[in-house]
Amino acid sequence: MAYAIFAAQPGGTEVLERRDIDPPLPGSGEVLIRHTAIGVNFIDVYFRTGAYPWPVERDLVLGSEGAGVVEAVGPDVTGVSPGDRVAYTVPNGAYASHRIVPAAMLVPLPDNVQDEQAAGAMLKGLTVHYLIHHSYAVQPGDTVLVHAAAGGVGQIAGQWLRAKGVRAIGTAGGAEKCALARDNGYDAVIDYSSGDWVEEVKALTDGKGVAAVYDGVGKDTILGSVAVLRRFGSLVSFGQASGAPDQFRISHLASGSLRLTRPTLFHHTASREWLTGAAADLFAVIAEGRVKIDTGTPSPLADVAEVHAALEGRKTTGSAILIP
Repeated sequence: MAYAIFAAQPGGTEVLERRDIDPPLPGSGEVLIRHTAIGVNFIDVYFRTGAYPWPVERDLVLGSEGAGVVEAVGPDVTGVSPGDRVAYTVPNGAYASHRIVPAAMLVPLPDNVQDEQAAGAMLKGLTVHYLIHHSYAVQPGDTVLVHAAAGGVGQIAGQWLRAKGVRAIGTAGGAEKCALARDNGYDAVIDYSSGDWVEEVKALTDGKGVAAVYDGVGKDTILGSVAVLRRFGSLVSFGQASGAPDQFRISHLASGSLRLTRPTLFHHTASREWLTGAAADLFAVIAEGRVKIDTGTPSPLADVAEVHAALEGRKTTGSAILIP
């Protein structure tokens, strides 16, 4: 029996409820996928809690990335057939055994990339792609700072930056997470729970600061991120795991003629050309072993509430995966 995890209204993990469904039928330009692996991301928490506006009045199915097998295609679909292995990142709808996805949002999975790798890498890996190629395009020899370096985005970023010849400094909470981040490409990792990470970044850069800060934490880090930027540096604010950075003001940028951007992945993936090119880049570095995707021990889809609780408590590392 096909099933999905619904949230009847914004709230805590208790709003997540399993319900049986009939597999939907694909319409024009659509594809029916049977999921083999589903990724979990902090954006799912933002939607569940209502921090991000709900796209429906009630009964929202969360989840924004997955991998699986095509079971049926609708009219006017070309380039994809039943039996194909595919992956995608689309806002909401992934916490289900079966789902409809627009064909234009699917990318084919190469044989040398596993389903769980793809499900753990589509949203996070493509996020890293736009961060380091577009939001602030790194150059060999740059020094940058990445917050939450032991998380899913952080681990991929550290490895990819190292492959590009970039010196990456990371922050993480606790000795175990710091060690994990160092194993994933970071030149130095600062435990923000045991000292003044701003002063440590300044010391590591001889007081010059970093070329860019990739900040997905938000409220707890945003002003420190500004403080460690070099003159003309770039602040890339792409998330708010600790809350909205509402204390930040445009005038803070005047401290060093700084640049600010607040990018969103789905503005990038709206371009089919960007999506296919970035996914090909991502799958290539995975297949070559330059970027390894830590999927840990996957959890049953029915246990997604427990996974959300662990994610909110910052108890997870790498990419959390659900199996229907």
